Amino acid sequence: MDEVDRELIKAEEDAQRHISPGTNTERAPRRASNEVERVHSASSVSTSSSNGVTSRRHPGTISRIPTQRDLERHPTELSRINTARSQHSATVGRGLRSRESRRPLPAFGAGKPFPPPLPAQDEYVVEFDGPDDPYHAQNWSLRKKILTSAMLGYTTMTSAFASSIFSAATLSVAEEFNVSAEVGLLGVSLFVVGFATGPTFWAPLSELKGRRLPVVIAMFGFSVFSIACATAQDLQTLLICRFFAGFFGACPLAVVAAIFSDMYNNATRGIAITIFSMAVFTGPLLAPFVGGFIVQSYLGWRWTMYLVSIMGFVAFALDLIFLGETYPPVILIEKAAELRRRTKNWGIHAKQEEIEVDFKELVQKNFTRPMRLLFGEPIVTLLSIYMAFIYGLLYLFLTAYAFVFQRVHGFNAGQSGLAFFGMIIGQLIAGIVVLADQPSYQRKLAANNGIPIPEWRLPIVIAGGVAFTGGIFWFGWSGYRADVHWAVPAASGILTGFGLMGIFLQALNYLVDAYLMFAASAIAGNTFLRSLCGAGFPLFATYMFNGMGIEWAATLLGCVAALLVPIPVIFYLYGARIRQKSQFAPTLPGNTPGAAPDSNSSNDTAIDGDGAVDHAAASNAPRTNVESEKA
Repeated sequence: MDEVDRELIKAEEDAQRHISPGTNTERAPRRASNEVERVHSASSVSTSSSNGVTSRRHPGTISRIPTQRDLERHPTELSRINTARSQHSATVGRGLRSRESRRPLPAFGAGKPFPPPLPAQDEYVVEFDGPDDPYHAQNWSLRKKILTSAMLGYTTMTSAFASSIFSAATLSVAEEFNVSAEVGLLGVSLFVVGFATGPTFWAPLSELKGRRLPVVIAMFGFSVFSIACATAQDLQTLLICRFFAGFFGACPLAVVAAIFSDMYNNATRGIAITIFSMAVFTGPLLAPFVGGFIVQSYLGWRWTMYLVSIMGFVAFALDLIFLGETYPPVILIEKAAELRRRTKNWGIHAKQEEIEVDFKELVQKNFTRPMRLLFGEPIVTLLSIYMAFIYGLLYLFLTAYAFVFQRVHGFNAGQSGLAFFGMIIGQLIAGIVVLADQPSYQRKLAANNGIPIPEWRLPIVIAGGVAFTGGIFWFGWSGYRADVHWAVPAASGILTGFGLMGIFLQALNYLVDAYLMFAASAIAGNTFLRSLCGAGFPLFATYMFNGMGIEWAATLLGCVAALLVPIPVIFYLYGARIRQKSQFAPTLPGNTPGAAPDSNSSNDTAIDGDGAVDHAAASNAPRTNVESEKA
């Protein structure tokens, strides 16, 4: 536990002494109700600024500032302070070890001496004004949150929709440019490769410049490259533009979930993320039938790309006009800029403005550490292999469904795409199951003092794995014969869709709960591996189904899926022991049975003045004394 944690606890204990009735503790001198004791929080954490001056902390000292709420007695504010600390310390450029310069400082200019440092630098750092500060995105009106969520859901679905609509056009593209069907499929694979590489750029940009700017830039780039695909006169132009469309289209997938985390508190965030994930995974399944009907019409394959570009420009316009900034550190930058302009006090600033980008740290946080977690942590490695296989099959089904419904049952491309509605229904059922499990999860969270145990997420993953395996066998052995009604293999999608959504939602939540401050790196490694599988699986699907037949190809895939089902079972039984041996997964008695007690735990910062625990706030508080990420 570091100094900031101790200050938070000290402030909370002091607040308890002032408000607890019937206590014998001597009261502090009475002060005005609109003055509170200010605890140095995220904005007070010492950081190397761009001019090399280190901000000074004054442990144990307090200053009075006017406000309308006693922040240190409010669990929501304490939770946000802890979140802000975590966001600031995890931002790329936060540590500037590689930026130390031995060169002398340049002259100040005009013969002026260097001015003295600001007195009490921390007093010039802007912060939020209590839990009800209208600047904070969590205090937006419900109407604004819902409209923003719908807008971002459409933006994300547009990106996911574009990833698979090209599958309906591959044969037409191959015919026009005189190449094989497998080369035509590169338009799908390279788009997904863009999905794999894009987050390494968009995620750190969203940490430095906020959420709004990357989303707006990305949707404009996505739309422009989609038009380039539609107008391409040669294959290489088409494939290169598909890659860059995927690169820009990866931004909503990487950033929108973070925007929801900014807008919603812990009690409602799970619901928002579930709905967001349903948009992500239903998008690729809605596209094939739309693309199929467009390709077989007089419009031709190029209009699949024109449609995507139109959808992209609509999303760009909506985001440009209506999307507000939600990232708290960048909101404070805007607040500081307004205060500087109106007060003419140029010392006022936000802590985020002290950050400079460091290339070495950029590479470490966005490539080196995710790869270390991917290949060095058993939990991340095995779950990533499982999820990569599932994700690869999602795009392999784009080819497999064409084999069953076009070759066996004689459907055209549009009708074949309609068969994906079985998988869409299965995904919707999985989302409903996850949402229905939320009250039970909240009760367990409350019983455990607001500390989540990661293994609580795994029962749905196990059920999803069994359903997914059964769905593959069902699809293969009912789809290879024309005398079996087409509805039978189409209905198998209910199981595969349920399994896909159930596995992905809860497995990602498990990684977040297990790795906390390293969750972004764990998910980045996971995304890298599964996107590569999503790009590669469609390329061998045709050869596999032609060579082995539909039934035996599905049997092979079903057997692999069955072999992977024990992975979440093992983690459900032994996950706590594995996390205790991890270099990255923080362990405490609350979230890891058998871990040594920590008398310095700061979870009591979520205790309200009347002794009640705010479990949503508690689950957002620091749960480990590991504050600096391992290199």
